[in-house]
Amino acid sequence: MLIEKTRLEGLYVITPRRFGDHRGFFSESYSRDALTAGGIDITFVQDNHSLSSTVGTIRGLHFQAPPQAQDKLVRCGKGALFDVAVDIRASSPTYGQWFGTTLSFENGRQLLVPKGFAHGFMTLEADTEIVYKCSHGYAPETEGALRWDDPDIGVDWPLTDITPVLSEKDAVAPGITGFKTPFA
Repeated sequence: MLIEKTRLEGLYVITPRRFGDHRGFFSESYSRDALTAGGIDITFVQDNHSLSSTVGTIRGLHFQAPPQAQDKLVRCGKGALFDVAVDIRASSPTYGQWFGTTLSFENGRQLLVPKGFAHGFMTLEADTEIVYKCSHGYAPETEGALRWDDPDIGVDWPLTDITPVLSEKDAVAPGITGFKTPFA
């Protein structure tokens, strides 16, 4: 398992090894021992799986506030997506900065998004599946969101020639200016 640090502290790109032959491949998509050996000690308690049928579907930028904040280990089960994490930790030198990477069925990459980050993605192919582990269960009373296209964050979404497909919640999410982060 390849564990790569990003420029944002605590955010990692993880690529499990694939063993392939004429039948397909085998991959160990999660190994607590491998992550612990790489300095990552997180207990996951829930798996989530969603399908976005339309190219350009954007979900996010979402987070859960403490004490129900979530670490997430995100991968693509089918298709391809552009996965984004925004640092919303008040004391972080990279507060308000984002990192994005393409996760696909083909590349097998994963993004480990720690507590203190808002997370979102844009589908790059129809019928894209996202599968992710969470370190805390869903707690709707603690959820929050930031605007996906906030110019003060400046995410460079890859599909600029399409109209994004958004939920009502995501369409009206506030920007980061004036945002009072729950992450000290």
